[in-house]
Amino acid sequence: MLKDFKPVLSILLRFIIVYLVLLFAYQFYLNSFREGGLDPFSRMIAEQVRHVQNALGFPTQLYNDVPKEQVWFYVKTDYVSRMVEGCNAISVMILFLAFIFAFYKGTKTFVFAFIGLILLYIMNVLRIVGLNIVISDYRAYSKITHDFVFPAIIYGTVVVLWLVWIKFFALKNENS
Repeated sequence: MLKDFKPVLSILLRFIIVYLVLLFAYQFYLNSFREGGLDPFSRMIAEQVRHVQNALGFPTQLYNDVPKEQVWFYVKTDYVSRMVEGCNAISVMILFLAFIFAFYKGTKTFVFAFIGLILLYIMNVLRIVGLNIVISDYRAYSKITHDFVFPAIIYGTVVVLWLVWIKFFALKNENS
């Protein structure tokens, strides 16, 4: 009976192993920056968000709040939002990678994972830019966009990438 479930159990085991390894590695990374404020990856994203917003005509400055491990976005004349570790989308990227590597298909797995990570990174930067613009100019819509619209965009991107991976790569017949 277990023989029938071997492929499914193999995929599930790979998912769990990849997810846990990446999760523990990320936690180790975060722990190494506890005393210095926001981690460097999150700070880099905040800088890129600032750059994009300035290019779009939304003058933005960043203010580091080291004790609280956050960076504030000062857009136009107001503090509109803050960047914390959870805004960097690494947890979403870890979930994406665990799923992709659960359906491992050699070199193309690494290529697709790399392209997917770049796309998720860009989507996350644009998500934060969009949120800051909404909070700056359309404050009445800030809660719905923060809680529903922009999470749907980033998670929707992950789901679309997963579907592309399964349909066109993971389950594609190698002989055709």
